[in-house]
Amino acid sequence: MSSLHSNAPAHSLAATKRTIVKAFNGRPFEEIFDEFQEKPLGVGAIAQVYKAKLKPDLAALGDDDIDPDPPNLRRRMRKNVDVLVKSTPSRVPSSYVAIKVLHPKVERVVRRDLKIMTFFAAAINAIPTMEWLSLPDEVLQFGEMMRLQLDLRIESANLTMFRKKFVDRTTAWFPYPYASYTTRQVLIEEFAQGIPLAAFLEDGGGVFQQEIADEGLDAFLHMLLIDNFIHADLHPGNIMVRFYKPEQLSLGLGRHRESSSPTENALDVTEEVLQQLRPHRHKPAAWRAQLQKIDEEGYRPQLIFIDTGLVTALNATNRANFLDLFKAIAEFDGYRAGHLMVERCRQPDAVVDREVFALKMQHLVLGVKSSTFALGNIKIGD
Repeated sequence: MSSLHSNAPAHSLAATKRTIVKAFNGRPFEEIFDEFQEKPLGVGAIAQVYKAKLKPDLAALGDDDIDPDPPNLRRRMRKNVDVLVKSTPSRVPSSYVAIKVLHPKVERVVRRDLKIMTFFAAAINAIPTMEWLSLPDEVLQFGEMMRLQLDLRIESANLTMFRKKFVDRTTAWFPYPYASYTTRQVLIEEFAQGIPLAAFLEDGGGVFQQEIADEGLDAFLHMLLIDNFIHADLHPGNIMVRFYKPEQLSLGLGRHRESSSPTENALDVTEEVLQQLRPHRHKPAAWRAQLQKIDEEGYRPQLIFIDTGLVTALNATNRANFLDLFKAIAEFDGYRAGHLMVERCRQPDAVVDREVFALKMQHLVLGVKSSTFALGNIKIGD
């Protein structure tokens, strides 16, 4: 499955070029990009991704999708307060983009595969006691998720929604989507410059381990508890770690004109830091030593979330159920969590012994409390 995720068979470059030219209303391919890396960065079961650099007249240098208005006194004051009380990334845009292109005829292949899965799910479900697995329902849900990923305009819209919700948060960031160039078959978004979180899981987070864990947890809980708009594909390959120098206090509080976005000449230090780290991959001791140096130079980590084709939001009933269960577990009340799970499951009458289940949940939660949730023992992988 891991191989299929990023190393599936690629479609031809000619097919990619035809699809991209169509997305740009017939503009010649050579007039769209200054640079185009012909080898895909990754090839999945549904699409493949390239890195390129847009022509200057096509590149977006700001965050006009979430920040269309020029800065005023109130906003500059708020920005300065943010700089004083928390580490704030300096936003430096880039004309480099990631281009996701659907495989030709992928919709027909997905429909065929879903029909096969539906047939076998129904056959297995007919076996006595196997109905507990709810396989037909799972295939139905999986099919809906796959169909959502077959229209890349949905992923672009999800990126815009996440960016708006995180505009005043520094815990995470989402790439800028070029919605005007995005079609059903092509998604063009700002290139996420960073190292996959998987590298930090393998080699360790070093001096940044706690900070990265806190940033990830804070971002996820904001999605889950406050926004009710959740990235539903948060595996380590879809979370990038970049490094930045915190913004400096701005004393320009007057009414003078201020640029609403950074310029092309602004320095992006991310690649400079990543070049220091990359040679130490798979060498945990050297990796952690380099992270220590980066910390001493004043850099801070930030998470970038990509691949937002799958999102989820809970309806009122499921949200209430989840929040009640979350509250019980957060308070380490495993006994109440066990009873809530029994009362609100699909078939509460089929539970053999509610009291035993609740007591076992209490034992499980107390075990977690004594180890994983101890602040000194938190690991990124937990």
